[in-house]
Amino acid sequence: MVSWTNELYQIYEYNSNREFEPNEPVMLPVAHSTANAQIELTIGFDGNFKSARAVEKSEAVTVIPATENSATRSSGICAMPYADKLIYIAGDYSQYAEGKKADNSGHFTNYMNQLRAWLASEYSHPFVRALYSYLEKKHLIADLVEAGVIKTDETTGKFKDKEKISGIAQEDCFVRIVINTSEDRIETWKDKSLQESFISFNSDLMGEKQLCYASGEYAAATYKHPSKIRNSGDKAKIMSTNDESGFTYRGRFSDKEQAVSVGYEYSQKIHNALRWLREKQGRTIDSLTVIVWASAMQDIPKCSESLIDDSDFDDLPAGKEAEIPSTVPKYMDLLKKRIFGVREKLEPNTKVMIMGLDAATPGRINISMYSELESSQYLANIEKWHSETAWLRFSGKLKKKMVNSFSVYDIIKYAFGTEQGAFVDCDKRVMRDNIIRLLNCITNGARLPSDIVNALYQKASTPLAYDKDYNHRAVLETACGMIRKQRIENGKGDVSMAYDPSINDRSYLYGCLLAIADKAENEAFDPDERNVRVTNARRYWNSFSQRPYTTWCIIEERLRPYLNKLGKAQVRYGKWINEITSKMDAAGFADNTRLEPMYLLGYHNFTEYMYNGNTNKED
Repeated sequence: MVSWTNELYQIYEYNSNREFEPNEPVMLPVAHSTANAQIELTIGFDGNFKSARAVEKSEAVTVIPATENSATRSSGICAMPYADKLIYIAGDYSQYAEGKKADNSGHFTNYMNQLRAWLASEYSHPFVRALYSYLEKKHLIADLVEAGVIKTDETTGKFKDKEKISGIAQEDCFVRIVINTSEDRIETWKDKSLQESFISFNSDLMGEKQLCYASGEYAAATYKHPSKIRNSGDKAKIMSTNDESGFTYRGRFSDKEQAVSVGYEYSQKIHNALRWLREKQGRTIDSLTVIVWASAMQDIPKCSESLIDDSDFDDLPAGKEAEIPSTVPKYMDLLKKRIFGVREKLEPNTKVMIMGLDAATPGRINISMYSELESSQYLANIEKWHSETAWLRFSGKLKKKMVNSFSVYDIIKYAFGTEQGAFVDCDKRVMRDNIIRLLNCITNGARLPSDIVNALYQKASTPLAYDKDYNHRAVLETACGMIRKQRIENGKGDVSMAYDPSINDRSYLYGCLLAIADKAENEAFDPDERNVRVTNARRYWNSFSQRPYTTWCIIEERLRPYLNKLGKAQVRYGKWINEITSKMDAAGFADNTRLEPMYLLGYHNFTEYMYNGNTNKED
């Protein structure tokens, strides 16, 4: 078997027996699954009914014992060993149901025979005896009706039509069990003694032992592997061997046993570990789920987020301002401190795994990405990414400028999304298809995809596509960060986040001219017009990026009346324009070909310089 199964097996062994925090997901035991319960039944140790209630959706997920067959049931009759649907556990179900489901004798018999076998085994448990004693009275639904949980039709006495509990039709509800002892109220889905009892009982039900290809040991094998990996309703599987028509193994093996054999316990542990990791720290976009973990579950930097997140400032003491990196040295100092803080806590041999799970079909999960890295390499790659993609950005939460990197979600939505109301967003499928590409850049050091950078260039060059200026500003800042990253990868050197008067690049200088025209015209507007009117620089921005020389002539001509309105301030803008144009030779200035992405950095940097730099105070 491949290494990811061994890593998951180690995660299970490392975590299954420890005490979990109150709000932390719990690792499922072997031979157990989950179900969403709609009804909670409380009975006594003596098998008598106590009470019942409807279960809210927020608390519906319930751990249940499950045999090899019942865990994968889709049709036919196959009872769960303990908690199950009404059609299986209610002996009086037929008195209240109508239609095809009215006769549940096969379901009830199958359930009771299995429960009786558990009760008669050497692994019996008092909770099994209590439930069996109650259910054999065949009075469950009558008790639920009397408790007001089940509603019946006043005329027919049957299940009330279209009545639901937590969104599920009454007749299809799943029931979980609470046992009232003389001293306590025990939620059986959390009781370890009951879980261990069933694990031992289920072990005796398994077939003869075979060689497990994963562990190299002889153990009871399974060909019915768990589902519910990405969520509690997920039917897709990573492992499946249900093709009995000969197409899967034709020409290679005579049967599936010769192709692969995986031990039941091994399969249970790796799938339960994967589900636990997904619930604990996975991120799902559309059908894609991404999970990143360290071999001993140590805390590691998230690879999909920006270095500084808004949540970093959620717990600030009252009256204390957030310390934010406003310059590159401060940002790099913070980055190195965070990486060093993680590195010194990790053991030398710690590995980091990155896994992407996607649904190739409704029944199959594709491992779209899997990487194993030494923790030192992972941290080095993360540090490199955050260092080379950082840019001066505006924090909406803090209302301040800060140097920060970008999350993969921001990069993708600004590259391929559109303005939808107050914010920019993109199709979930587009997000899903590009996340893996960017994660490969971050964790494995792959080159930044040029189509993403080009998409950001195009979006940033069309400011009129955004009604909200802050959305275009975010797109522009993201584009600048990715352009900077691409230049470093292409060996063209780093670019300052502030205006650099030593840069004579044609595109950069044209971007500076666009910034001057935009600010000058905006300053000439009346105060109440500045957030409403669009400057000529923005109106002609896209044309400017494609044909800078001819478009600049138009912008400059239309700028003159606004400069005249500025009075003495026009001297400052005139001086800036002359300063920039003097750096370009005649041929470069008259070159009307498309501007390179560097012009966006020139625009951004000179805008910052005009607003926050050293302006000529003599004006």
